[in-house]
Amino acid sequence: MNDSVRSLWSGLRITFNHLLKARHSKNPLSIQDINYFKQPDGIATIQYPHAELPVPDTGRYQLHNEIDDCIVCDKCAKICPVDCITIEPIKATEEIGRTSDGTPKRIYAAKFDIDMGKCCFCGLCTTVCPTECLTMTKTYDFSVFDIREHNFPFAEMSPEEIEEKKKLLEEKQKAKPIAQPVMPGGTTETPKAAKPVFKPKIKPPGS
Repeated sequence: MNDSVRSLWSGLRITFNHLLKARHSKNPLSIQDINYFKQPDGIATIQYPHAELPVPDTGRYQLHNEIDDCIVCDKCAKICPVDCITIEPIKATEEIGRTSDGTPKRIYAAKFDIDMGKCCFCGLCTTVCPTECLTMTKTYDFSVFDIREHNFPFAEMSPEEIEEKKKLLEEKQKAKPIAQPVMPGGTTETPKAAKPVFKPKIKPPGS
């Protein structure tokens, strides 16, 4: 009986101590803050979404592509381990502008989609991006009822513009003359067909 009372009193004392300390809330500090572990006891729960914890600057969350600075180099799509980036490039017939860092743009982005439902938040795509147009934002809450809404399109070309640029590219390719190989002496000559390579027939042993 005495042991039961002592254990009950011990548990109630711990509970009452927590109740007394829970009269105030902790400051929502980032884990990177030097005072994170020096805060006094208090309520750790926050009233989300009215209150949010600070997001670290190095956090990996929703991807964003600044399409005006994108040169459609396809490096991000190639390095993505889960193939969440889909790009449809169209070569331009001439330089179409420059990015904010001065890099010339020669390819249109008919399609640039990022499926955040597949993303593993590794950050490799942002590392290889030569113009740093692909970044990971601080937006971490993008939950939806339909997973198809996790596909974010960034291309700004209309279907009419896409067809127009494709036709211009086809016309330029048709009008471009085929270069003939230059032989010694400055003359051009049509390359001759390669001679067939002789392959001796090998009979199996015993035949």
